[in-house]
Amino acid sequence: MATPLAITMGDPAGIGAEITVKALESDRARALGPVVVVGSASVLEGARAVCGTVQPIVRVADPAEAQPDRVNVVQVGDVQAPVAWGQARAEYGDAAYHYIAAAIELAMAGRVSAVVTAPINKETLHLGGHYYAGHTEIFTALTGTSASCMMLVHGAMRVSHVTTHVALRRVPDLVTAERVYRVIRLTHEALLRFGVAEPLIGVAGLNPHCGEGGLFGSEDDEQIRPAIARANAEGLRVEGPIPGDTIFVKARAGLYDAAVAMFHDQGHVAVKMLGFAVEAGSNRWTSVSGVNVTLGLPIVRTSVDHGTAFDIAGTGTASSDSMIDALEVAAQLAGPRQ
Repeated sequence: MATPLAITMGDPAGIGAEITVKALESDRARALGPVVVVGSASVLEGARAVCGTVQPIVRVADPAEAQPDRVNVVQVGDVQAPVAWGQARAEYGDAAYHYIAAAIELAMAGRVSAVVTAPINKETLHLGGHYYAGHTEIFTALTGTSASCMMLVHGAMRVSHVTTHVALRRVPDLVTAERVYRVIRLTHEALLRFGVAEPLIGVAGLNPHCGEGGLFGSEDDEQIRPAIARANAEGLRVEGPIPGDTIFVKARAGLYDAAVAMFHDQGHVAVKMLGFAVEAGSNRWTSVSGVNVTLGLPIVRTSVDHGTAFDIAGTGTASSDSMIDALEVAAQLAGPRQ
């Protein structure tokens, strides 16, 4: 039997449990083979009740026991339903961290083929005593990884990030030639795993018009261009820097197999304009799709591309689109799972 994928349930007070039970009942997820959820069976039962899903919740001691057409749960901790939906509590942040840690341990041991993460809340995580900026930093630390980066994926649009969860005023200092080069290399390696034989990568500039010859900043000439030149000298196909207001238009048209963004919103806005939609007047999300992939890890990790949505947690209305996307990308990157 195939080695199962693993889903971490995320913050118990968020929408993680809801999008998990919804996703696992979809035809797309069921086609991927066995899946185990690392989290709380009773919280998943509560999510099942509000979402109206029908698959039974079954605890398993080992991922190898996972069976189709049910929600297989590796129980971690003792958080019980009913949870205080939408509330940031230390116990929930601590639980979310331990779901992740347990799933990483399973993946490192080869007992699951990939880890797909439901959203966590950074405030709650810190209340629980775990002082990480987000999932990427937890995975980097617990796997002993020296270099990693975030890639967002929506269909053929793939965007890696040189910086993510830092204050905007710190970004120019972090955009170094070494860091940009490292993200280019990680992006190239990921594209090969996606099945792109000869990847072409576009690299965004940091400043307006890529600095306009130094008039608007020197980082594009002093840091980004040398990183691209180094990658090209090693045989990688890389172009740039390309102004941030045009590179993603070109990437969407298929001119690049991936783009490298310099900071969080530069890349995130481009991808979320494709995958997210809200209904005018009602503020109701009608589409939430896209995948977050952590590159450079010794294991496969993907994630939904949205947060805990505390405002709608417990209503059963959250979209599972991004979770299904994340499961499919994880299965693709994990490859044959026998």
